[in-house]
Amino acid sequence: MRTFAWWFAMGSLTTLAFLMVQGGVRDLVYGHHPSGSTPAYVSFLVTIFGGGMLAGCLALILNRLR
Repeated sequence: MRTFAWWFAMGSLTTLAFLMVQGGVRDLVYGHHPSGSTPAYVSFLVTIFGGGMLAGCLALILNRLR
């Protein structure tokens, strides 16, 4: 569980860093909607959560293969 939590946090932070570089935080602050119906912050949080899940699950799989 510690492996998943560590890599989830690292994946989330990396995703947040990429969003900041691409201007996603500016879109969040100014309220630009990346898609028509969902608010900007929901899309932002789902993207960060998805990055964390991807990193955490890959870490578990690679740890299991080792």
